[in-house]
Amino acid sequence: MDTSIETTAPVEDDLAEREAAYEKFVWDNLKRNYLGNYLHGMLGMTGFRLVNAPTFLPAYLHMISGSNAIVGLGLALQQVGGIISPIFAGTKIEHRKKVMPAAMLMGGLGRVAILGIALSAWFVTNDKYVLTLPWGRVEVQPLVWSVLFFMLMFGIFMGAQRVVFSLLMSKVIPLSRRGRLQAWRNATGGAIAAVLAFVAGRYFIGGNLFGNGYATTFLFACILTTIGLWALQMLLKEPEPPTTRAEGRFRDRLRDFPKLIAEDRAYAFFLIVQMLATSARIATPFYILYVGEKIEMTGMTLGLLSLGFLGADTASNLIWGYLGDKTGFRLVLIFSVAAWIAATVLLMTVHSTPAIFMSFFGLGAAQAGYMMAAQTMILEFGERDDLPMRIAVSATAESITATLGPLVGGAVADLFGYSFVFGASLGFLAAALLILILAVREPRLRLAA
Repeated sequence: MDTSIETTAPVEDDLAEREAAYEKFVWDNLKRNYLGNYLHGMLGMTGFRLVNAPTFLPAYLHMISGSNAIVGLGLALQQVGGIISPIFAGTKIEHRKKVMPAAMLMGGLGRVAILGIALSAWFVTNDKYVLTLPWGRVEVQPLVWSVLFFMLMFGIFMGAQRVVFSLLMSKVIPLSRRGRLQAWRNATGGAIAAVLAFVAGRYFIGGNLFGNGYATTFLFACILTTIGLWALQMLLKEPEPPTTRAEGRFRDRLRDFPKLIAEDRAYAFFLIVQMLATSARIATPFYILYVGEKIEMTGMTLGLLSLGFLGADTASNLIWGYLGDKTGFRLVLIFSVAAWIAATVLLMTVHSTPAIFMSFFGLGAAQAGYMMAAQTMILEFGERDDLPMRIAVSATAESITATLGPLVGGAVADLFGYSFVFGASLGFLAAALLILILAVREPRLRLAA
């Protein structure tokens, strides 16, 4: 026994030294890494908000296709891309000391997909062609299918990027600083996005800038996200972690998923909450289409509602971030899901322009809080070496339900109307809120203990 102690003690001492060196590197480079993450989040997420907001892309896809089902299909394809790519990304980076090259590759390809949507809107025809196939005649619109293809590509690369960039933030930003970082980058990015959304709706789309206002909006989003990625590449200094997992095969890591979930009961229930909340997005692409049935939809109205939705980031993210740093993000998640429910009910029951604006503001604030809380809490469960695959599991689980939601939602909206879709969304949110309150413990309390 004495011999065993003598041989293992140097190893333990060496690991402790590497952990201390890792922690020192993080704090020594915190200012530049904080600035890099801030600029990337502010500019990058500003552009992504213009693409992901439930206004511009759903409205454009509905305009060129005339179909709720196609709108649902587009959102579903975007989420399909996020089902497998997070797991693939996790297996490719969990054994690497540095993951910045993978972040640049996945981030760059995601921006190319946005560029593809913009160029399609300008240069691909929307004429209808009839193809005669062995099983019958099929009507094809090249523009619609081009946009759908690039939405799928966007989802694939964003799913992989989510894992890589979440891991990067966990490596360079201490736990006690993550909430305020996200608060300030989302607040400033939200302010910029809100103004740009109004400008895009009023002047780009309303004025049909450069012959296609929607294409101009998507190109502008691509430029902003690219500048943010360059800022991160220039500023970020990534540490090498003291330990990493051994490289494993994709199928072997898939087999580890049940064990990863079963080992942590709180994480398992948190995963269910994520899936329920993501299922509630069944209604998201139809908010703006529902409003179009209740009031006149002009470029000015589209810009105003986008301003409300995206401007909520500015008003809410500082609150969400500082509250999360102070109490942990479970409370943020509870408040954001409750606000999501209230905003949906308001949208369904009051159809004046001020009330609709407030409901879009509430939806924006709620979904901003949900995303901040979900993306931050996932970094606080379990062991550090399992973090890439834990992020991948959550991203994949969310993508599965987010894929089915718009597909089912489009068909249901055509058959039963938007109110039925919104009712289903409220049911998912109520179930998520109940499980969150009763079964999910704040992970930060365990870390403190």
